[in-house]
Amino acid sequence: MELGISTFVELTPDPSTGKSITAYQRLQNLLEEAQLADQLGLDVFAIGEHHRPDFLVSSPATVLAAVAARTKQIKLSSAVSVLSSDDPVRVFQQFATIDLLSGGRAEIMAGRGSFIESFPLFGYDLDDYDTLFDEKLKLLVAINENEKVTWKGRHRAAISNLGVYPRPYQKKLPVWVAIGGTPASVLRAAKLGLPLTIAIIGGKPEQFVPHTKYYRDEFVKVGHDVSTLQLCINSHAYIAGNSQQAADEFFPTYAYVMSKIGRERGWPPTTREQFELMRSPSGALLVGSPQQVIDKILYEHELFGNTRFMVQFSVGTLPHDKMMHAIELFGNIVAPAVRKALQPVVTSNNK
Repeated sequence: MELGISTFVELTPDPSTGKSITAYQRLQNLLEEAQLADQLGLDVFAIGEHHRPDFLVSSPATVLAAVAARTKQIKLSSAVSVLSSDDPVRVFQQFATIDLLSGGRAEIMAGRGSFIESFPLFGYDLDDYDTLFDEKLKLLVAINENEKVTWKGRHRAAISNLGVYPRPYQKKLPVWVAIGGTPASVLRAAKLGLPLTIAIIGGKPEQFVPHTKYYRDEFVKVGHDVSTLQLCINSHAYIAGNSQQAADEFFPTYAYVMSKIGRERGWPPTTREQFELMRSPSGALLVGSPQQVIDKILYEHELFGNTRFMVQFSVGTLPHDKMMHAIELFGNIVAPAVRKALQPVVTSNNK
């Protein structure tokens, strides 16, 4: 199973001081985080797209290109590219360029977006929320499959036998579909034979088992080879030397971000009691000691049989030294233990 880190590159204040670091410094910190993840042998580093003041990156491809120049082996993905409000031709071109820069390490994680700011910003109607994504995802897949494309849809100008360049270093770019739990999106990924990422940021992971079963069933039903199926789980996480330290360090920034989003969506503020419940063995948060995080990753692998697990450490802007330490613990302790536990058992035929 692949193990990686995803980030929305939050630019939020320290809850205790009310002060924020500069956007410049946050990006410098991000590059150091990506370099460390690469040096530790982690598999994936993914950056999200947002168009809000509290999330710094509006163009994951731009930042991933900088990361590509500073890393050697780690895969580079968006998390997500808000495809509904973007142009699939440009998205493909940007990530094909990253793929060439990195020697074949680029991926696209496409999603509808959990925030809606990009729709009015780029002139799209929220009433078309689902049809925009469906149409543009199919166009992205067509471009990925064929150098020259003929295509016609509702939301973009038609393409008549035109080439899309550059082509990637890989034969095709890996294109994942990211969801928050919508069955229609699960079905869309299965029918297209695309890898699926499920973000589990609340409740209990076991609640998502029907989604993964549905994905597998539909993936096979339409004729795709089950051996090619790829499934990723993405969760909020944080690691420190012990459980209490991890909780105390992570909670303030986590509660700040989740409560702010909650106010926008009509949710109550995030309490410490809720937080502790979610970081319990059956909860959605992976916040604790290295062993607690190991145990929860393995528990979720038993539930889902996933081929990739992504941790999102930066739910709010943590101090850079604490973030780097969490990445070190993930790469040096958690990842080796998880990989060892999931190694196939080799039996000897010798008598």
